Amino acid sequence: MKKFPYLLLLLALLLVSHAAMASNKAYLVEVDGAIGPVSQDLINRTLERANTESVHLVILQMNTPGGLDHSMREIISEILASSVPVITYVSPPGSRAASAGTYILYASHVAAMAPATNLGAATPVQIGGLPKPPEIPSDPTGGKDESAPTPGEKTKTSMEKKIINDATAYIKGLAKLRGRNEEWAEKAVREAVSLTAEDALEMHVIDILATDLTDLLTQLNGREVRTSTGVQTLVTDGLMIERILPDWRSRLLGIITDPNIAYILMLIGIYGLIIEFSNPGSILPGVVGAISLLLALYAFQILPINYAGLALVAVGLGFIIAEVFISSGGILGIGGVIAFVIGSIILFDDENLAVSLPLIGGTAAVAAGFMFWVLEHLAKLRHKKVVSGAEYMVGLTGEAMQDFTGRGRVHIEGESWLAESKVPIKAGQKVRVNAVDHLVLQV
Repeated sequence: MKKFPYLLLLLALLLVSHAAMASNKAYLVEVDGAIGPVSQDLINRTLERANTESVHLVILQMNTPGGLDHSMREIISEILASSVPVITYVSPPGSRAASAGTYILYASHVAAMAPATNLGAATPVQIGGLPKPPEIPSDPTGGKDESAPTPGEKTKTSMEKKIINDATAYIKGLAKLRGRNEEWAEKAVREAVSLTAEDALEMHVIDILATDLTDLLTQLNGREVRTSTGVQTLVTDGLMIERILPDWRSRLLGIITDPNIAYILMLIGIYGLIIEFSNPGSILPGVVGAISLLLALYAFQILPINYAGLALVAVGLGFIIAEVFISSGGILGIGGVIAFVIGSIILFDDENLAVSLPLIGGTAAVAAGFMFWVLEHLAKLRHKKVVSGAEYMVGLTGEAMQDFTGRGRVHIEGESWLAESKVPIKAGQKVRVNAVDHLVLQV
């Protein structure tokens, strides 16, 4: 009992020591490549862990050409809600924070760059969907039309204007929140301009120009930043840096979150389960289908899915399969193919995400070909002569094996049958089957 207070004191010291170590630690996440579900998951999980463990700060070492709007906004939402300061550092030399990287840089509590790096070109672009029709020259004679707009001034569609205006308002809001250059932020979106690190510091787009990580920590020391919980003073003397490396989950996400891979996994899962239910005991199609479908659903949880598109894909496949069992003259099958194609095109709810059109077309062509093959064979079967069963016996001729009136035995195609006749039959007489009643031939 006397040792109990000492145990409590020891436990308290351990807790204080752990808290002190956590507060003297920084997480470093390397963002090298396009911003997408993988980087979003890694950054968001790191920020969640940092807030839970009260880490002193999080450093995002960035080199990105841009990425998905949905993933970028999810990352920025986590940064804005974080009580732990987030420092985005464009490094090493030769790196860039283009497009989505520029937005994340603007959203961070401290924006830093290494020499020989650049940022900007933040105009939203559409990398998926249907191609645009070719532009028609304004002067049909082939001469130069002075009144025509220049390439940078060509009239944009309403959707393009809507996307650009939304992106402009978004980045200007981030610039105002962090006290950075709003005018240049708007140009980065509307005119796709870029800046070197030195110019960015001079124009108050970034806060720090640091040659390396050590220089960055030195310049951060004593700087005040405002987080979601209030103003904090950064203390970086003796700060321990812990690198957060991608784990198996991040590597798996990197594979299955490709829209085409997720789409193929979904189709394999659905068809595998259908084959298993149609042929119970096959096992392999069911196992492969279940695993593929679960992986696809996990990917869809990360990706911005349009549930109307997903429902259309499921309904389309259901109609195509139903055509095999229900005779609709092809109506169900054709409707299923149309629903499947439309659902596949609008499956992802992001203008920068889309399933490859050749993949959609190839899958739809295979499904339609299978459906028409089934319909063709069903049509041929209807016109084929019956080769077994009671219907096959009707019309066949045989020979009476004995004299009989009423019931007797007849020989038909090498088999002895019980027959019934309303007229007397002689042995050896030829007979013809008119009907079959419970294995008794009416002759």
